Amino acid sequence: MATQNLKDIFWNGVWKQNTGLAQLLGLCPILAVSTNLVNGVSLGLATIAAMAMSNAVVSALRNFIPYEIRIPVFILIIAALVTVLDLAFNAYLHDLYLVLGIFVPLIVTNCIVLARVEAFAAKNSPLASTIDGIGMGVGLVLVLATLGGVRELIGTGALFAGIEMVIPGTHAIQILPADYPGFLFAILPPGAFITLACLIAARNWFEARKGSAKPVEAAGCAPAAH
Repeated sequence: MATQNLKDIFWNGVWKQNTGLAQLLGLCPILAVSTNLVNGVSLGLATIAAMAMSNAVVSALRNFIPYEIRIPVFILIIAALVTVLDLAFNAYLHDLYLVLGIFVPLIVTNCIVLARVEAFAAKNSPLASTIDGIGMGVGLVLVLATLGGVRELIGTGALFAGIEMVIPGTHAIQILPADYPGFLFAILPPGAFITLACLIAARNWFEARKGSAKPVEAAGCAPAAH
């Protein structure tokens, strides 16, 4: 497969069909876990691993899976791989595992993962499917990181709370003045909805502006009439 095609597949997942901003899939974990930057990125990285592995395995086995039972088989494959991730989190990042709680095993039922397995991996090569899974996962990480970072900064005035659970010996960074009183609303569920809505609006504005600029550029390049 051409390199350019793989780049297009990756970019499609990161931006064009971004799961959180364009498709609006998986909003439950996106809104629930993004109370801070570390939690959001951690769940996003786990989702990248789950999507990449699930897409690769399903793509490799797609010709052996009967069409009539494909959905149960897809879920079984995803569940097995997510169980491995869940046990790895519990073993090596136990404190973070306790914070993320049920949302790591719930990746099994995340519509983002099953949607890409059904829509892409079941019809394409293992390499392209793996790139698609990584791209979709990276797009989700960007949304979770931005959402969690904005909510944490506005809510507490700091960033990277809980980083010591991932990298022992490190601590959160106070960005705003130490006497910043905090804004609890940003960390509560309504703050998650409002912040996500602002991110979606910003993406739509950017896309609309980019689309309206194309005819102007084309008109500027048109040859002058004589």
